[in-house]
Amino acid sequence: MSSEHSDLSAFTPGVASPRYLTHEIAGTGGTLKQRPDDFLVEEIPLYLPSGEGEHIYLFVEKRGLSTLQLRDLLARHFGVKRNAVGHAGLKDKHAVTRQVISVHAPGRTPEDIPSFQHDRARVLWVDLHPNKLQRGHLAGNRFSIKVRNVDPLAVRDAKRSLDLLARIGVPNRFGTQRFGNQLNNHLIGRALILGDYDSAIDLLLSPHPLAPEGSRDAREAYRRGQFESAAKLMPKVFKGEYHTLKALARGDSPHKAIRAIDPTAAGFFVSAFQSAVFNQILNNRVQAGTLDRLEPGDVAFVHKNRSSFQITQEILETESDALRTRMERFEIGPSGPMWGTTMPRAGGEVAERELRALAQAGMSPKDMELCEQRDAYPMIGGDRRPLRIPVIDPEVEGGIDEHGAYIRCAFELPRGSFATTVMDEVMKTSAMQDLENAHGS
Repeated sequence: MSSEHSDLSAFTPGVASPRYLTHEIAGTGGTLKQRPDDFLVEEIPLYLPSGEGEHIYLFVEKRGLSTLQLRDLLARHFGVKRNAVGHAGLKDKHAVTRQVISVHAPGRTPEDIPSFQHDRARVLWVDLHPNKLQRGHLAGNRFSIKVRNVDPLAVRDAKRSLDLLARIGVPNRFGTQRFGNQLNNHLIGRALILGDYDSAIDLLLSPHPLAPEGSRDAREAYRRGQFESAAKLMPKVFKGEYHTLKALARGDSPHKAIRAIDPTAAGFFVSAFQSAVFNQILNNRVQAGTLDRLEPGDVAFVHKNRSSFQITQEILETESDALRTRMERFEIGPSGPMWGTTMPRAGGEVAERELRALAQAGMSPKDMELCEQRDAYPMIGGDRRPLRIPVIDPEVEGGIDEHGAYIRCAFELPRGSFATTVMDEVMKTSAMQDLENAHGS
């Protein structure tokens, strides 16, 4: 670790008590995800399958399953390895979600394989395509979300908030799901990058007040150093924890034990680290009131093709009107860092602020370079992410159904964005409070 940056007190996920862009509009309050059917997500594909090729594409509706759980179910059904199954993004487990999955099955057609049957998933359509579906191969997602425990008359405030966000954009904050039940995925990712495998395992397995109830006995056994007992007590649904405990029980070193985690899951921990630093920079920018403007040194994000270009003082002076128009149309906007070794770097004061945020996380760019030199697991490429995003085609309605009163908000977001961030602007209840309520804290 970089010893000059050992104080991590300021390094939080940045999801609690955000400054709302809609602060002048009353919040609706209420509760999200009271029932899986209250939270509907449907992928908007980047392209449609061509009708021929070695990859079987399935549009699957699931509930109560994570995307990785669905991947494993389909791999077993088709008799292929997990890396033969592709998906464009990870979808929430505690929701009803629809997403495209690809399965590499050369020489076979959908007619050659029995239909996939599962009590928590159903296939809506099947087609063929030449290529595997890759991460990020989606245009966005359409959400339909019911807020419960709410006065349906507050629908007027919900509409005002969503209309405002549709005009000026919403802070592109990462939500709590990126940071896990214990809000420490970013710390596990940081430990992996630094090669501090003992700390990564402790963060993954130690007792925690927000840990899922079914894992608590296993965590206590881990704390006592009883790895074999802990592995037996850990439900297999917690795959990373279970396989790490099994490796420790075999006597594997911490480095080898942590590698028992699925590479996709390990990459998710690293992404959580990057996300926490991004959130810090975003929150600072919202506080400063500069979310909707470009500054010298900014890396402007082009939404249409996800390219970027650096903003210089000369560009600001000579193209100010054109830049303002493109900003108002959400064609471009400022970006923040998803820190990594190949990430385009900002300039000037913007770069200095981004480096300070990374230092607050106990990290430097050199630490990431050393990680890739030491161990390609995990890889840390890095990227730029827009600081604000458009809320597209919002709809709002209030009503009462068999489960009580609700306010339903529907909207489209670009890929990689969190609907819970939008809903927090509408509800004005911090994501941290929702998490604590969900865990009975």
